[in-house]
Amino acid sequence: MDTFKILYTALGGLGIFFFGMKMMSDSLQQQAGEVITKVINSLTTNRFLAVVVGIIVTMIVQSSSVTTVMVVGFVNAGLMQLTQAIGVIFGSNIGTTITGWIISIKVGKYGLLFIALGIFPILFSKSKKWQNIGKIVFGVGMIFFGLELMSGAFKPLRGNKEFLNFLSYFSEENYKSYLASILVGCLLTVIIQSSSAMLGITIALAISGVIGFNTAVALVLGENIGTTITALLAAVGTTTNAKRAARAHAMFNLFGVGVVFAFLPYYLDFIEWLIPGQADVILEDGSKPNIATHIAASHTIFNITATILFLPFLGHLARLVTKITPEKEGEVEEVEKSRLILVGEEQDFMPATTLVQAEHELKKMKGIVDSLFVTAKKKINEDSQGDIEIASKAEKQTDYMQKEVTVFLCKVMEKPMSEKQSKKAQSIVKVVDELESIADYLEKVVQYKIRLQGKDMIAESLTEYYRFMDDIYRFYDACTRFILSNEPLNFKVIHNKSEELRLWANDIKDKHIHRVSQGDYDALSILTFSDLVVALRKIRAHSMNIAQAYSMTLTLDDE
Repeated sequence: MDTFKILYTALGGLGIFFFGMKMMSDSLQQQAGEVITKVINSLTTNRFLAVVVGIIVTMIVQSSSVTTVMVVGFVNAGLMQLTQAIGVIFGSNIGTTITGWIISIKVGKYGLLFIALGIFPILFSKSKKWQNIGKIVFGVGMIFFGLELMSGAFKPLRGNKEFLNFLSYFSEENYKSYLASILVGCLLTVIIQSSSAMLGITIALAISGVIGFNTAVALVLGENIGTTITALLAAVGTTTNAKRAARAHAMFNLFGVGVVFAFLPYYLDFIEWLIPGQADVILEDGSKPNIATHIAASHTIFNITATILFLPFLGHLARLVTKITPEKEGEVEEVEKSRLILVGEEQDFMPATTLVQAEHELKKMKGIVDSLFVTAKKKINEDSQGDIEIASKAEKQTDYMQKEVTVFLCKVMEKPMSEKQSKKAQSIVKVVDELESIADYLEKVVQYKIRLQGKDMIAESLTEYYRFMDDIYRFYDACTRFILSNEPLNFKVIHNKSEELRLWANDIKDKHIHRVSQGDYDALSILTFSDLVVALRKIRAHSMNIAQAYSMTLTLDDE
């Protein structure tokens, strides 16, 4: 096989391997989206639970880089504390080792069979669930088939003297060769931007007999350092805490590799003792049948050991990255300006986790509208000074949040999503739009009340308006309670209450007009009172729209 053929076969195999990993990861995310969401929502300050979350999420998405970028995004949005983030990062390093075990399964020759089994549900099934299962099986087949092509492409290199002479520098059993292999593994992972792909190449080289076990393990250690560059790049332009999370990942992997590197010969002997069969046993065809499982085991044991060693010092690591990444002046203001940022490359977005971020922002937006309601009621009842500035600031805040959530979710919806995730994203976009409209009308209520200062008003009309406003607030709260508690809504009760409030608003206006006709009142006060009633009636309508938007997310659960 000439050099050009080796090159294009290896690259073609790598491309198929990449495609298989991507398809399997996307399909697993769609199939297990609810699991990811529940796991993320279960996060507490418990460091052990954070590690478990990192393991589970990374096993689903098949990429520690994607999980770490997700963590950086969560920290950037204020959804995750630094210590939680570091715990998840520890777990992601363990979870990513499952890729090595998948690759090490000796079914490379059956890759086409998996492809054949997976294509039928993709093409002929009408069920989204079976389509996703088909894509997972198809993706696994592509991984095995790509690995088989790469392994076949590398076999001729065993007889290439020039390549073997070059490789001899890395294959010697001394610390100089180990360090060189670690540096090469790190550099190539930085270039390829995928530790899973580099692991696949390493195992393909090892299986074909081109490199030995010691070289492969050193390359894998380097890949563990190189994979941290993805999160470091993603953290550029984010908050200080997000940068700290990315740097904690790099320091953890660097320290872990440093510890294992110091005892690498003993570590290699330990893996040889632990895993049955000699790693470098060569068959007649030149392949090494045992080496893949040895490499996978070394990868897993390294990450588990590093996590066990460093978990008690998680707080110290958090303090260290805090010290080397100090808070910038004006950081609080900067966070206020940019809460929701899609961190990392668009192909790495996870719909399940980005929806969690959007829901978190939705809760904050509801909190602002709740406080604006309090301000408006206070203004109606007390004529307090300064409320117009408070209301104006809160309304502008909701304007910005509505825009940022909508743009954020529009980008997320470009990714493959399950039907339920798509419905949820659409529902959130609708709800933030309605909340922004409610904020607009609450600000108007404050402005209208200012118009009435110094004007004579009918006491009976104002008393009834106060009661009406209280009922509108209770109705709004009933329609939006699910945002904070996921409490189910009784739509029949809400619809009936909405109609009752609509009729009541008309009745208030009619009664007021009747009272006005019996006395001498300022025209501006008459018009303003009418505007106040209309504003609350509009809030009722937007609140009802929120309840209807919520119902979008329930339709799929009922099917």
